[in-house]
This record gives sequence, structure tokens and C-alpha cells, in this order.
Amino acid sequence: MELLSLNFAKLVEGVEAFSTMRGEVDRRNAYSGVNLCDYVSDDALRVLDARITLAMQLGVDLDDLVMPRQTHSCRVAVIDERFRLTDIEKQEDALEGVDALVTSLKGVVVGVNTADCVPIVLADEKAGVIAVAHAGWRGTVGRIAGAVVEEMCRQGAQVRRIHAAMGPSICQECFEVGDEVVETFGKAHFDLDAIVKRSAVTGKAHIDLRAANRDVLIAAGVPLDQIVLSQHCSRCEHERFFSARRLGINSGRTFTGIVRR
Repeated sequence: MELLSLNFAKLVEGVEAFSTMRGEVDRRNAYSGVNLCDYVSDDALRVLDARITLAMQLGVDLDDLVMPRQTHSCRVAVIDERFRLTDIEKQEDALEGVDALVTSLKGVVVGVNTADCVPIVLADEKAGVIAVAHAGWRGTVGRIAGAVVEEMCRQGAQVRRIHAAMGPSICQECFEVGDEVVETFGKAHFDLDAIVKRSAVTGKAHIDLRAANRDVLIAAGVPLDQIVLSQHCSRCEHERFFSARRLGINSGRTFTGIVRR
């Protein structure tokens, strides 16, 4: 399984952060390649096989792969020893409707599944606290990245020590939105001049989700020079990463994870 290493991991010792790549692709099959998401109508055995393969590659047990069932919420869950000691059903309940995870456990891979939305990994090396978030436009408007920073600090992190990186996601050129979405960002007090531009051809608005999330992180106190934006667009590179806008909703998802060694 080919993994894209996220750049900030080189700056933070003892932490590995990555996004999965599709690998060999059958263009007739929107699920072909590596998909770890089990709620997008893919074959369950294929998903399980992908999870087992990733766990083996990372040198962790299958149970050490922790991912929420995302719903574009701003809910953040803490993965601690108490969570790990509960039974599977209670763990699944705790992960339902969650879009971000925070942990200080070693050897536990926390991750999110995306197909155009922005995956964000965060770490405070000294405190040993790591996190991951799924930020679609709704989560971005709700400032999920800021909520993750707050939870990390509750778990012992210090905001000035946090490093953050974004995985493959849709670029501004590809992310066309309706005026109602622009209005929603405006009502949430985002700087529209900084994140919105209009196509000279169509007049349609295009939002820069990466820049919007960078601004949320900066507002939360994370230093600008400790935030790394991805240069990979999921829609432009749909044969390397899954893209719902290019492949349709019924397609696979890119898994972005982080783990303390």
C-alpha cells in the first residue's frame, strides 16, 4: 500500500502522519484502489482487507486503527484508555457522528476518511498529544480545527507548540460553490476577500478551504510557520486520491491518519 507522507511529520519526532493513495485503479470502478471507509457502499471484505493491510504495514493491530463515522459535524472525541477498555459496540456509539479525534496513546492510529474535504493532522510533540480532523465546508464554517486545538490543550498540549498539516483535498479552482455557501461563510465572519474568488468565465464562486482552515488554526493560536497546506488536489488527481466531485458520492475515500511511535 502506497502512503503519502505528510510533510510536518519530518518536523515532529516520534510521529508518523500520512494519507493513503489509491494505487492501481480500474477507471470503471469508483471504489477501485485502497478504501478504508466502511459506510460508502463499498464491498465490506475489500474494506476489511485494506484495513488489515494498512495495520500490518504500520506494525499495529487492526484494533489500533480508530476512525469515526463522520457526518460533517464539529464533534471531537478523545481516544484514551477508558475508550480502549470499552466493548466494540460502545466504541462504535462513541464514534458515531464524530469528525475529529484526539489522543495521547502511543501506537494508536487515529484517522479520518475524505473525498475532497480537508483532512488535518495535528501534534504537540512535547506533550505527546496528536489529533486528526475532517473539515468539509460545514466543518470549516463551524471551526472544527479550532475545536480540536481546544481539546488538545485540555489534554495537555500547548497551542504554540502545535504543528498542523493538511492532506489531499479539493483545490480552490475545483471547489465551485453556490452563493448560499459564500453567504454562510460571511455570516461566520470569515474574510471572504481572502478565501473566495469568482470565475471570470462562469461568475461562480470558488472557495479556498485550505486557506479557510489555515485561518481557523491561526485564530486558535497555532503559529503560521507551523501549518503546512497540501499541494495535492483530490479532484485534479482523482486517480491518486478519491474525489466525490469527480467520481460521485458512491466512491471510495482517502484515509488520513497520524500515530505516535
